[in-house]
Amino acid sequence: MQRGLVAFRRVPAAGVTDGGIALSCLAGGYKGYGLAMMVEIFCGILGDASYGPNVRKWREPGRIANLGQCFVAINPDAFAPGFRDRMSDLMDHCRGLEPAAGYDRVLVAGDPERAHMQECDENGGIPYPPHLIENMNKLASTLGVEPLKTV
Repeated sequence: MQRGLVAFRRVPAAGVTDGGIALSCLAGGYKGYGLAMMVEIFCGILGDASYGPNVRKWREPGRIANLGQCFVAINPDAFAPGFRDRMSDLMDHCRGLEPAAGYDRVLVAGDPERAHMQECDENGGIPYPPHLIENMNKLASTLGVEPLKTV
């Protein structure tokens, strides 16, 4: 990893100019660094893909990205008993925390998705922006297939 790329102090986000990752106490400290390293190892090294400083920068379209992925399936029953209750307790605790300034509540993984699913159920379908529907219907016309049905 490039020298100066990782710091355990407050680092202004604007200070990262080479497409790398900057970690600070605000972004996870040593645990965040450990998780980031795990992702590099699982997705880059083990996945025979680019890793660390070799990852293509976002605005470098002339080069193949070669991004790796790693999928891990864990059976919680293979560990300590009471997983569901303990996980629910943790999620309830997190949701009950004081939200950051400018936010009305603390969300945990899955909360935004559940809210979106509820919105879709209430609206009778998935909301798409009008310009996307127009473009998809133009494509449908070009391909000679039925346009989207909207509700």
